[in-house]
Amino acid sequence: MANELQIIEQPAVIKEVNTALKAITKKHKKVSNIQTPRAFIKQKMKMDYVEYSTMRDIADKEYPGWSWTIIKSEALGSEAYVVHGRLKWYDCGIWREGDMVAAHRIQKLKNDPKKFSDVGNDIKAANTDCIKKALNQYMNICDDVYKNQVDDPELNDDQIETLRQLAIKAQLTEKVMGQIKNGEVNNLNYKASKAKLERMTA
Repeated sequence: MANELQIIEQPAVIKEVNTALKAITKKHKKVSNIQTPRAFIKQKMKMDYVEYSTMRDIADKEYPGWSWTIIKSEALGSEAYVVHGRLKWYDCGIWREGDMVAAHRIQKLKNDPKKFSDVGNDIKAANTDCIKKALNQYMNICDDVYKNQVDDPELNDDQIETLRQLAIKAQLTEKVMGQIKNGEVNNLNYKASKAKLERMTA
């Protein structure tokens, strides 16, 4: 345990870890903010969804080298089929893994409820549901469709630089940068803060 603590406490290692974590956070914010083209958003039972092919294409572009492994799959009697899968992806220099479980109801013939309609398709659907849930949860793909986007209060680098330049002109550099540092000026009031500084420097 002592050796592990010594490694963690090395400043160079801590700096490297923090750099990697910041890169991952930035990457996931970027992917989360991708707006899914309306043409790719479909509806089923009044719920928006995206086809697996669309999510796969985004994963291929943003997280090349990812893979999906079925850990376990089984039928729950004659009612549903369950898949336990594992997503593995390369995230800003780090290999990561995440598990997901999903179930899909086994469809039966309308005129004979004791007979299955297409079990193979039900198994495929369970796996597709599982992988889509994993791509969304772990990679933030199609967050806009699955209602997982949140208003991020943190300013990006371009916003900070814009405010800094305006603050220099208004001779309020120290005050404005201090407000940014303590979170008083953030992404939620960025437009208002920018407009105020622009009025002061007009």
